[in-house]
Amino acid sequence: MAKTTTLAREEVARLVGGRHHDPHQLLGAHFDGEVTHVRAWHPSAEDATLVTASDEVAMTRVDAAGLFEATLDGEMLADYRVHLRNAQGEWTADDPYRFLPTLGELDLHLINEGRHFELWRRLGARVITHEGVTGTAFAVWAPNARAVSVASDFGFWDDRVHPMRSLGSSGVWELFIPGIGAGTKYKLSVLGQDGKRRLKADPMARATEHPPSTASLVEHSSHEWQDEAWLQRRATWDAHASPLSIYELHLGSWRRNADGTVLGYREAALQLADYCQRMGFTHVELMPVMEHPFTGSWGYQVTSYYAPTARFGSPDDLRWMIDHLHQQGIGVIVDWVPAHFPKDEFALARFDGTALYEHEDPRLGEHPDWGTLIFNYARNEVRNFLVGSAHYWAEEFHVDGLRVDAVASMLYLDYSRKAGQWVPNEFGGRENLHAINFLRETNSSMAERHPGVMIIAEESTAWGGVTRPASAGGLGFSHKWNMGWMHDTLDYFSHDPVFRRYHHGELTFGLLYAWSEHFVLPLSHDEVVHGKGSLYGKMPGDPWRRFANLRALLAWMWAHPGKQLIFMGGEIAQPSEWSHDGTLDWHLLVQEPRHAGVQQMVADLNRVYGATPALWQLDSSPDGFQWVDAGNADQNVLSFVRRDGDGRAGLVCVAHLSPVVRESFRVGFPSPGTWREALNTDAELYGGSNAGNLGAVQAVEEGWNGQPCSAILTLPPLSVMWFTPEGGGDIAAAEPALPEAAAEPQPAAVEAPAGRRSRPPARPARGR
Repeated sequence: MAKTTTLAREEVARLVGGRHHDPHQLLGAHFDGEVTHVRAWHPSAEDATLVTASDEVAMTRVDAAGLFEATLDGEMLADYRVHLRNAQGEWTADDPYRFLPTLGELDLHLINEGRHFELWRRLGARVITHEGVTGTAFAVWAPNARAVSVASDFGFWDDRVHPMRSLGSSGVWELFIPGIGAGTKYKLSVLGQDGKRRLKADPMARATEHPPSTASLVEHSSHEWQDEAWLQRRATWDAHASPLSIYELHLGSWRRNADGTVLGYREAALQLADYCQRMGFTHVELMPVMEHPFTGSWGYQVTSYYAPTARFGSPDDLRWMIDHLHQQGIGVIVDWVPAHFPKDEFALARFDGTALYEHEDPRLGEHPDWGTLIFNYARNEVRNFLVGSAHYWAEEFHVDGLRVDAVASMLYLDYSRKAGQWVPNEFGGRENLHAINFLRETNSSMAERHPGVMIIAEESTAWGGVTRPASAGGLGFSHKWNMGWMHDTLDYFSHDPVFRRYHHGELTFGLLYAWSEHFVLPLSHDEVVHGKGSLYGKMPGDPWRRFANLRALLAWMWAHPGKQLIFMGGEIAQPSEWSHDGTLDWHLLVQEPRHAGVQQMVADLNRVYGATPALWQLDSSPDGFQWVDAGNADQNVLSFVRRDGDGRAGLVCVAHLSPVVRESFRVGFPSPGTWREALNTDAELYGGSNAGNLGAVQAVEEGWNGQPCSAILTLPPLSVMWFTPEGGGDIAAAEPALPEAAAEPQPAAVEAPAGRRSRPPARPARGR
């Protein structure tokens, strides 16, 4: 007894001071070859009793700070409890310090090597049954910490109660606490080499408190997935040769309850699935739903890469949302931000007192534009943390894609930096070689382990091979946002038609590189904030012309090679710039028919798009596109053919972007016969002047524009028309249009009457 007590006193100062790297060495049951010494610790306890299956033994106070000991004859106990009493009461608890580590040598090896693709199954807070006892296993990587402990509501937020043990050179700290489960609030108390103690949120937490509170939560999912059929189809889905029409939204401001509060994940799921089905979108893209402290960052300054934001509910609520959308045939893409993270002291910044996740050198570790920190992709464990996050969202939330934010800022060491403000790579270049390797590893491992899950790059430079496989020297993304197309197209449409002849090339230039990558055409949230105005607001002229230009822009986009993405509000011609503090102007659908007309047209665009393989089967090949007339700048007319996978011409698109009607205008067609006017943006139904071609034209064998046939058309003002061959993918061949307007909070929509494509041509009033 005396010998053991002496040994304990050599350690007790570090234990009491919260500086012990291996409390299990002192606490728990220890057999010395003759007797078993059991030590228990609680800083507020006044006395303690050892409770075994057959006996209760009073424990001796070894140190006034709360260390108790009992000595028993025989070998180490396999099972026991400790009964404690203090001024507030008494309780019996299982001893956390009698358990073996919950991580094995292979786990630690893979973590340090940066190859643990299921990192969340070993780090963080996990509700498990360990050695026959149910509790929560805590583990965190903090290699430069002097000590780490769990502070929780279970331990009355006393960070002395549950010190963790260091698992050697791995840098991982671990502790299994019996008897606690889902919903427990906790943080990690980290003592740095500088002697400063920092109370940190768990980097691997799978749930958090509702901001502005910052504690992590123990999470244990009970959701039972019902989307197996969806996942089976997705595994064999060819995203490049299939329809892909994406509706991007910010959950907090898409719709709100009548009292102004945000919709929860489940409420949003019901409304969103219904809306996307009626509108014909194949996927939604959610702006970041990972936890973030500052609402005004829209989620792009992430502090918890494994936890959904609590603003809209629990992690299982988000699982339910995604599950429901899948069951309704809607895919889910989420924004993912591995480029940078905020400096908030409670989170990743200087996590163990050192620049652990970031770089020490601000020329590498601080982002000049956003006031954030840049990940150190050269460190195996940091890279693994991020790669694991990507796999986590695919595995645990069944997401169908990750849209990777700010890829350009990751690729270039001199991004937004002047000379002398950045550090060249080992070869003297400006490329961030470690970030490139990280992206390749993420994309390759995701493609291997989660076939069918898209990884989409927001990359704004001319970096080559973004969507080329990593094995072929590319970055390995499935798609890339076509930022060049977006800028050129919006610039063109922002000009008054009288000047468009001088900008004609902005609509044709994109076809010179349209097949260099697998592109998504984005009209995203970035284009309707920070004083840029709405899509409607970018259009020139009076309201009539603005609506007409917007309709033409959208139909041009849907017909263009590449997949489509539109941010919420664009589909209803939202007149005001987006604000995350409010909601969309759904009331305008009732008050102004032209808003409902744009909404109806977008629904019809999606219907015709989905029914016309020529619009998506060869998006990645120039064989799917042929100019009919790309050079008529003076009259602002462009036309082209889209072909399907069998080479058949399935659609002729004719854009007339002047505010006048052109009669008897000959356009080349690829084959003779009847071509239906599958869509006309000037239709009265959409708010247009109803000029058109009585629903169909006849192409005759008279060559024109390099095509073997041609037809005489009426070109409506500021319009785009789609023609499909008889029996092709017009609206009648697609799904029904939107139902009649619904009461709030559902956005209003109008029913498309039968026969709307057979309409007498009409003329807009002069001066429009």
